[in-house]
Amino acid sequence: MPSKTKSSIGDDLDNWFVPHPEVKIELDSICRLHSISPEELFYKWESYHMKMGQETKLDVPTVRELKKELQETVEREARTKSHMRSVDKRGAYATPRNTAKSGDVFGMLEGVTPLQQSASGGNKRKANFETPSAPKSSKAHATSSPSDGRALASRADQAGNQSVTFAERQNPGQIIETLNGHLNIHEPPIAPHSEPRVKLTANTDLKKFRYRPMAMHLSEASEVLDDRIDEFQALIQTHHGLDDAAFGNAAAQGTNEIIAVGRVASDTPEGKLNAASMVLEMSRRTGAGLRVPLKFNSLSYEFYPGQIVAVRGINAAGEYFSVNEVLDIPLLAPAASHASTIETLNERLGATEDDDFSAPSKALNVIVASGPYTADDNLTFEPLHALCQKAEETSADMLVLIGPLFDAEHPLLATGDFDLPDDSSIEPDRATLVDAFRVLIAKPLQALAQAIPSITIVCVPSARDLMNKHVSWPQDNLPGKKLGLPKQAKMVSNPVTVSINEIVVAISAQDILYELRREEVVVGKPKEGNLLARLPRHLIQQRHFFPLYPSVERTLLPKTGTEDGIATGTPIDVSYLKLGEWLEARPDMLIQPSALPQFAKVIENVLVINPGPMSKRKAAGTYAQLTMYPRKLTDEERSRGTLVGHRLFERARVDV
Repeated sequence: MPSKTKSSIGDDLDNWFVPHPEVKIELDSICRLHSISPEELFYKWESYHMKMGQETKLDVPTVRELKKELQETVEREARTKSHMRSVDKRGAYATPRNTAKSGDVFGMLEGVTPLQQSASGGNKRKANFETPSAPKSSKAHATSSPSDGRALASRADQAGNQSVTFAERQNPGQIIETLNGHLNIHEPPIAPHSEPRVKLTANTDLKKFRYRPMAMHLSEASEVLDDRIDEFQALIQTHHGLDDAAFGNAAAQGTNEIIAVGRVASDTPEGKLNAASMVLEMSRRTGAGLRVPLKFNSLSYEFYPGQIVAVRGINAAGEYFSVNEVLDIPLLAPAASHASTIETLNERLGATEDDDFSAPSKALNVIVASGPYTADDNLTFEPLHALCQKAEETSADMLVLIGPLFDAEHPLLATGDFDLPDDSSIEPDRATLVDAFRVLIAKPLQALAQAIPSITIVCVPSARDLMNKHVSWPQDNLPGKKLGLPKQAKMVSNPVTVSINEIVVAISAQDILYELRREEVVVGKPKEGNLLARLPRHLIQQRHFFPLYPSVERTLLPKTGTEDGIATGTPIDVSYLKLGEWLEARPDMLIQPSALPQFAKVIENVLVINPGPMSKRKAAGTYAQLTMYPRKLTDEERSRGTLVGHRLFERARVDV
C-alpha cells in the first residue's frame, strides 16, 4: 500500500465503510498493521461477512475477530513458506517413495493444495490435487434416488470450507433492519382474500424490449449517447433559466466563463477513473464530440463514468477546462394521481372510514426477494420454498421475484452435471433446462398460487437467467407460459416501472450499486457521507436505471462459483439504453438488488430498497417485507380534485 497520511486513510475508510468512530480506529489499525488500503480491507470484510452470514454486523468485536483472522492467515502463510524452503534444502538427499500411483515423490502433497503443478506430475497430478473451482455431482448420484433434493449436493467443500445448510441457518426470520418501525406490521386475514387487492399496471412499453440483441450499429449507439447529453442540456437550461449564449464548447480556448454539458469519462480505457484522468465528453452538436480534461477548484462532488454533468468554468489555455461550479440537475416530479383514483383504489383495500387507514389488516402485504434462490452446493431451492411458505402464512398480496431465478453463475447449472427429482412428466434422457425449471422453480410457485389464489406474482428477469434468450440489458421478459408458471405470475422486463394500485415502483435486476461503488470518484468531501444513501441518489439524479458507462469489467465483479470464477457482468446494448430511462415521474419506490449490504432508505422522497440475495453462495440470504397503508386524503385534497402526491415513504413499513 503506498504511504498515506492518517487523515487520508481515515477519509478513505469513511468512503468505503462509513464506520462508527470506535470501529474506524480498529479498521485504521488493520490497514497500518497489514499495509493494505481501505479498499482492499473492504473486500476482505465482504468476504468475511459472506462467510460468517448475514447476521454479522460491523461493530468493534466483529472487526477484532476479522483482525485476528487476518493475522492468523499471515502467520499460516509464513509457516507454509518456511516449510517449503526447508524441504527444498533437504530434498536432494531424501529417498524418493514409490510414485507409480500417486506421483507424490516426498509425500508433500498429502492434504495440501499445490501452488503450481510439478513437472513430474503432468496433467494427472493437476486433476488429482487441484482445488475444484466448479462443483460437480458425484457418480453415485446416477444410481441413488434423485427425489431427495440433497442428492444434488456438490463436493466443492472437500478442503474443509463447509457451508452451512439452509435448514441449519441461525436466527431464521430475524428482522435485521426496519424502516418506519412506528407503523404496525401487516395482519394476515383469517382466510385468503377472494379477489386480488392489487391492481398491477405496467408503466413501461414491454413490446419495445423485444428487440433483436447483438445487432447494434455504432452510428445508432453514438446517436443515443449524444441525444442524452443534448436532452440534459435542455433540462438544465430550463431549470436554471439560462440563455443559449451561456453554453459553449469546453474544448475551445476562451477567456469568458461558459457552461458545458457533457459525459464524464476517463482519458484511458484501462484503470479506474480518478480526478487526474477525468475528462468531459461533449456531444457532436455542442462540442464536436471532443473530450477535454477537467481541473477542479475547491469543489466537493461525486463523479463516475457515464454521468451527465453541467460544469461552469473557463478554458483559458486551451489545454483543460477549469471547473468553478457543478450545476444541479433538476429532479423528476414525484409521482401523483387524481384524488378520485386514490379513493377508488382505497375502496379496493376496504379502507373507507378514517379508522380503516391505520388498520394493519387494510394494508398491502408485499414480499420482495432477489436471486439467487439456492446455495452453490445444491439445487434444492430451499430458500425459495421458505419464501413461498412465508407468503402463504402471511397471506401476501404480492410476491416480487427478481432474477436470477435459474442462475448461469450457479456451479451445477453451469456444468449441467446434476440430477432432477423424480417427475413422471420428464423423460430423463430428453430432459432440458425448461424441464428443470418447471420442477424446481414453477412447482413451488404453482403451490403458492393454489393456496392463495388472490396473490400477484411479479417475475423480473436478470442477465444471469439461463431461461431468457434475451441476454443483453435492457432485457425482455421471461416466457412464463413455456416455463409452466401459474396465471398469477406476471412476466415483466428488466428494468421495468409498474404501478401497484397508485404506487409507482421502479425495478431493475442489474447490480448498478456495486458497480457505482467501484467506479465512483469523490472530489473533496462527499455531500452524503453514507455510501448506501449516496449511490441510489445517482440513479435518481440521472433519471436512469444504469447511468454508468461503460459498465465495470467482468473480472472486477464478485467472483462466482463457476470454473473460471468470472461474473456475467452487464452486457449493455447501447442502442436501447433509452429503455432504462425514467421518463415521466420520480417513482415512489425503487427496488435495486445489490451485492452490497441490504438496506431500506428514503432518498429524495423515494423509498429505496435493496433486499439482498435470497441465498448467498454458502449461506442464507435476506428478503424484504413491505406493509403499505392506504393513502389518506384530506378534505382539501378531495375538494381540489387535482393531482395529489402518493407520499409512500410516510405510510410504508419495510422489514428486511
